[in-house]
Amino acid sequence: MTTENTDQTGDLFEDNNTGNTTNDNGEIKGSNTEKDPDDWTTGDEPMTGAQHSYLKTLSDEAKEEFGESLTKAEASKKIDELQHKTGRGL
Repeated sequence: MTTENTDQTGDLFEDNNTGNTTNDNGEIKGSNTEKDPDDWTTGDEPMTGAQHSYLKTLSDEAKEEFGESLTKAEASKKIDELQHKTGRGL
């Protein structure tokens, strides 16, 4: 992966390690960490083990039914919803 970063003069340069572009303010451009779950290429796959475990915990705390058969994208959205509801992860 190639990334553009800025040097001390503010000129952009490539960083082959991160896959992100950083401007002279240090802001990351092109990061996929905030990608909408609906746009995930693997979003239709079953939720991961980590999602399953965390979602079970959040569901128990929120006293909501736990959906065992959610996809990765659905689980991610439900986790966000329950984090807001329970005050966790904010």
